[in-house]
Order: sequence, then C-alpha cells, then structure tokens
Amino acid sequence: MAQTIIVRSQSQRDFAKVMIDRAPEGAVVTIKEATRTLDQNARLWAMISDVSRAKPEGRMHTPEVWKNLFMHACGHAVQFELGLDGKPFPVGFRSSRLTKGQMSDLMEFVAEYGSRHGVRWTDPAYGEQAA
Repeated sequence: MAQTIIVRSQSQRDFAKVMIDRAPEGAVVTIKEATRTLDQNARLWAMISDVSRAKPEGRMHTPEVWKNLFMHACGHAVQFELGLDGKPFPVGFRSSRLTKGQMSDLMEFVAEYGSRHGVRWTDPAYGEQAA
C-alpha cells in the first residue's frame, strides 16, 4: 500500500512514524521537500515571457530557452544539444522538480536580471521580491 503524508503538523509527523513502524520489510521511504507550486510556475512563465519579449542585450530566445538559461545561471544542471537543424535546444533539468525554495530563488534571479536590463513587467510585482 502506498501512502503519501504531507507533514504540516505534529499529528501528521506522528502518523508518518506509525506508518514506518508498520511498514513491511523492504519497504521504501522517501522524505523530500515539496516541489514548486502551480502559482510559482505560472509566475515564472509570465516573468520569462516578459524577458523574452524585451530581448535584453539583443538576445532573442524563446521563453523555454530563457528558462533554461536562468536555471543554468542559478546552478541547475541544464544541457543544450544541437538539433537536426543545427540550432541548440535545452535538455535536462526540469523546473517541475524544483523545490519551493529553489523556485523562489530562480524567480528572484529572473526579477533581478530583468530589472537590471530594463524589462517592463506585465505585473509590476514581478520586479519586487518573487515569492
């Protein structure tokens, strides 16, 4: 039986301990930070779309390429391969695997970069601290 527990209080923490005690031999337990939220994802895409439209430093990239450039700049493993047409395209790390904290850091980086390069944000809050 699979069981997912989101630890938000002591009662869930206690329940997780009970489930571990009841787990059959050979069971696998994984504890990890929660991944980014849908709201964070939507905000990131809006921000990088604004950057893409602004073409800072004359760079003309799709939002997908900008996302990967920003992820690479923030230290996430991203690779670029050459497509059949000879143009590079991103492969590797996916933003859906980022934790909430990592996503927040990425959005803060995009906000700082965009503000430094005169990006006009569709939502003025994007130029503020991204949460």
